[in-house]
Amino acid sequence: MGSALTFLFRFRLPGEAQPAQQGVLFFRWDGLAMLALATVLAFAGGHRLHRSPLAGLSLILLAAVGASTTLSVAEIPLLQFVAADVAVYLIAASRPRRTGLAALWLALGTLAGYLLTRLAFGWVVGTSAELTVALTAVVAWLLGDAAHQSRRHAEQLRERAAAQAVTAERLRIARELHDMVAHSIGIIALQSGAARRVIATQPERARGALGEIETASRETLSGLRRMLGALRTPEPGRAKESAPLDPGLGLADVDRLARTTTAAGVRVDVRWLGELRPVPPEIDVSAYRIIQEAVTNVVRHAGTRSCRVTVDRRDDELAIEVLDSGPGGEAAADGGAGTAGDTAVDSTGYGLLGMRERVGLLHGEFSAQPRPEGGFRVAARLPVPAGVR
Repeated sequence: MGSALTFLFRFRLPGEAQPAQQGVLFFRWDGLAMLALATVLAFAGGHRLHRSPLAGLSLILLAAVGASTTLSVAEIPLLQFVAADVAVYLIAASRPRRTGLAALWLALGTLAGYLLTRLAFGWVVGTSAELTVALTAVVAWLLGDAAHQSRRHAEQLRERAAAQAVTAERLRIARELHDMVAHSIGIIALQSGAARRVIATQPERARGALGEIETASRETLSGLRRMLGALRTPEPGRAKESAPLDPGLGLADVDRLARTTTAAGVRVDVRWLGELRPVPPEIDVSAYRIIQEAVTNVVRHAGTRSCRVTVDRRDDELAIEVLDSGPGGEAAADGGAGTAGDTAVDSTGYGLLGMRERVGLLHGEFSAQPRPEGGFRVAARLPVPAGVR
């Protein structure tokens, strides 16, 4: 393009008294041959930019110098250097900074060498005009380097987002494992203790407890197998989604959870308030897991034989409350260990941490603390999107 404009400027255009640029050698055969050779070098340099950027830039700069010798000018004109500026930009934008800086210095060195050569022969030099051309090369490098840094920053953000997604997935798997295994182990511990106490005097009752242990163990093993199967079977395009590992569990399973826990020796009374309307899957699963973990804490830590679960489906949210009347709160106040109240005070229990994380991911509210009248209270409010109210 620069050569074409240069060629055009050698003619007197309409409205001009004389051509914009004149050159003694331009209309001679050797001048036209040099201009053609410079054009070929420029195309060859552009073709090599992707494979060997500095070599391609060298050819483009050689073309700029060759074309300038036929123009009878004191410097390399800006039109002849446009291709070099574009090459410097491309190299700075697509290559490491070291290569981009080398391209910039190669361009500036060519300009300086051209002026020094003319000075050595005693010819006139256009230093001011050449400084302008040099400034365009610097601007081209700055723009290319900025584009390169922007792309690197975007790649770092993508890598960080991918790492955060992996971490979130690991935490989600850890929560699922904890909620499922902790509840089952709590039921097994309760049933095995009951069987040990009555095995000599009430063998039938002990046999029933052992049957409950076998059922809970098989269900836990089956859940672990499903979880491992989900981890071993990658699904394209869904690696970062937060779909539940066991989508079959939800609020519809709360009554079954209550029956299982009641059979193990801790009565669970479930109250349903409001209109039972469907909720999004992530809220459904998280609500069940929160109830399951709260009930598990009652079984393992509360020291009581009953608790109450309330599920309230309101217009814009789902409210969950699990209450027990055990000595956990008093024990915590006295500095006792191993109680639900103690776990709430220091906030180091994985169960409460997992519940809090679940609620936080859904932008809800969570509280777990001893009750003034005794016992412990776990409460969560999960906002429900407007589209499913």
